[in-house]
Amino acid sequence: MPVLASAQWVKLGAGGYHLTPKGADKPVPQAPFRTEAMLKRAAPTSQWYSTLAFNAKPEAIFVQPITVKAVPSGLEFALPSKEAVETHRQDVEIRYPHRDPILISPMAFQPGKAKLANVDDWSIDISMANGADDLLVTVARGNPYASLRVTRGDLRLRLPAAAERLHAGADPRALTLKMGGKTYAAFGPTGVQWEAVSPSEWIARLPEGKGYLAMAAMPDDKAETLALFARHAYAFIKQTRVAWRYDEAASRVETSFTASTQVMEGPDHGPLLGLYPHHWFRNPSVEGALGPSFDTVRGKLRLLAAPSFKTNYPFKGFVPQWPAVVGSPRAAELKDVLDKDLATAGRDLHRQGRSAYWAGKGLLRTMKLAEVAEQQGDAASRDRLHDMVKKRAEEWLGGNSSRGYVQREESMGVVSIYPDEFYAVAEINDHHFWYGYFIRTAAEIALRDPSWIATGNWGGMIELLIADITTTERGRADAPFLRNWDAYEGHTWANGIGLGEFGNNNESSSESINAWVGLILWGEVTGNKALRDLGAYLYANEIQAINHYWFNIHGQVFAPEYRNAEVSLVFGGMYRHDTWWIDDPRQIKGINLLPVTTAHTYLATDPAFIQRSLATLPAETALWNRIAKKPSPPPPKDIWQDIFAKYLALADPAAALKTWERWGSVELGSSRSYTLNFMLQLEAMGTPDFSISADTPLHAVFKRGDGSRTYLAFNARRAPLDVRFSDGIRMTVPPGQLARMVSTPSGR
Repeated sequence: MPVLASAQWVKLGAGGYHLTPKGADKPVPQAPFRTEAMLKRAAPTSQWYSTLAFNAKPEAIFVQPITVKAVPSGLEFALPSKEAVETHRQDVEIRYPHRDPILISPMAFQPGKAKLANVDDWSIDISMANGADDLLVTVARGNPYASLRVTRGDLRLRLPAAAERLHAGADPRALTLKMGGKTYAAFGPTGVQWEAVSPSEWIARLPEGKGYLAMAAMPDDKAETLALFARHAYAFIKQTRVAWRYDEAASRVETSFTASTQVMEGPDHGPLLGLYPHHWFRNPSVEGALGPSFDTVRGKLRLLAAPSFKTNYPFKGFVPQWPAVVGSPRAAELKDVLDKDLATAGRDLHRQGRSAYWAGKGLLRTMKLAEVAEQQGDAASRDRLHDMVKKRAEEWLGGNSSRGYVQREESMGVVSIYPDEFYAVAEINDHHFWYGYFIRTAAEIALRDPSWIATGNWGGMIELLIADITTTERGRADAPFLRNWDAYEGHTWANGIGLGEFGNNNESSSESINAWVGLILWGEVTGNKALRDLGAYLYANEIQAINHYWFNIHGQVFAPEYRNAEVSLVFGGMYRHDTWWIDDPRQIKGINLLPVTTAHTYLATDPAFIQRSLATLPAETALWNRIAKKPSPPPPKDIWQDIFAKYLALADPAAALKTWERWGSVELGSSRSYTLNFMLQLEAMGTPDFSISADTPLHAVFKRGDGSRTYLAFNARRAPLDVRFSDGIRMTVPPGQLARMVSTPSGR
């Protein structure tokens, strides 16, 4: 248990954290726009709805397929449609803005300030209470309804333009309106009277004691669609839950989504769920059960009339390191760059930036350099680098270094690392990126030195960072449920407080994966199976989201107008090919690749996509050089060439080795030694083969053009591990070791 050392500092093992920021450092922002019950829980940051809790004038919430926005007079409700916008980069952004909403207002009272009243795994309640009166709204990811409850009086619907009423005689409870090519339906209780004030204004006269209404956007104006929506309109979402199961033997992750409802009237027909492409694509469990679909910023959102569904994804295994490079004609070159990297390792450990983000990148970079030294038989250099990494990590986690310190804001349930950069404190941004580097580095230290992460040593501080981003218990006061994770969209969000017209955003998907790799390794080395399985769930699901929403590998998401091979920034209501800091296409592309380690082989899901993506770089770079105003000093012309070489090596190692410049640019999270070692390993083993899995998470298979395969398995546990691959290959791996087996097409 933590020991209170002073009023400002709490000792935790060998390290500790501060309870208030030091000196002139500013604390994290508060989230005052929560109900009393929600104020007792940790603030849900980095979520699709976080704008509501933090901002006096919250932005629109991109629920999908609908958007809602709390305004002083009530709730705005809209169905976004596509806009293809030409940019100064001479490419196209795809936007689905919150525009031309229907305004729903109570008539008997003025709504109060909107507050976050409840959160579940993919649904929220919004309260606009004013004294004893309240307008309570429930919205859920994928659900095309906003469910409203009003304490008294009637509801007014103000439209952005005159609308045509459709299907007036179909169901007296329903008001179906078409305007601007979009169809909306409002479903009141039995006995509701719909009063037309004007072509753009309606009043729902609600019977006494029946203060509820479901507002829906519909994918079309067909009578059968209206009947479908009416059937499910009165099943108000009450609770949403996600559950996961990592099947180690089958190397698969099953995720279950369940929505429970409260039936307001009539029979219980259950909810109408909207499935994203990563839910329905190649999912045999929902084939034949899907109904109409919406066009959304995430592709086709297809409706399922059911309270639950499941996805089942392969777990693409990885190993923390690959075997030594043996017999390569470039062995002397590898030794040369390794010697030079070892000579500058201390200076390179923290050569840019002041924050823990750069420190984390330096820690992992140095660990990977130590890995190369270890593989090539230089144990002394490995040990020196390990000591260097531990000392630097201890400075940040110890609480007394001039470099930085950890602070815990108990009133918010937030752990921060100072000094601030990229608004990590000011907007509670990027926790999964920053902490992922520390968690993974600590796990890899523990593979060699488990005593370093003992409870009385530095393990407690690492687990504090882990808890900040991956607490799985709902409703806690010290940390929210899976802080950055969007359980329904299947990926993370970076901004903590929900700023921006187009909702939350996430950029470096590959750094998200890096965090989940750290969880899996930490769970394996500590024997924490629940944490290991959580990491497997996050890893497998986010890879699916990346392949759909960042890379569009399956061709289900990007609009025809979109010109780039991939997306670099995903927003709630937009996607674009850009970064927050520069328009350089090399950095735009590379931010969703780095750090490219042995755990990033998922990038080779579609080798043809790698080739296609990299083929766009010359023309994009030439255009940028011609039209862009460069920063001073400008970035190197070959910036991150090592990242692109490793990326290409996952599809074509020989071609990658030809593109790499030994003394060219090196990304700060990597090194020349690791880059060359990475490519030479793939040249020897072949490219990733995901057709074969194993009954342990730490495994990988590679296949050469001649059909031979290399099987790898790593044992982070304390007893020998028997590993069975799905094609029948078996091996026994000693504790703390990497095992390797090679098979030829003939089976020898």
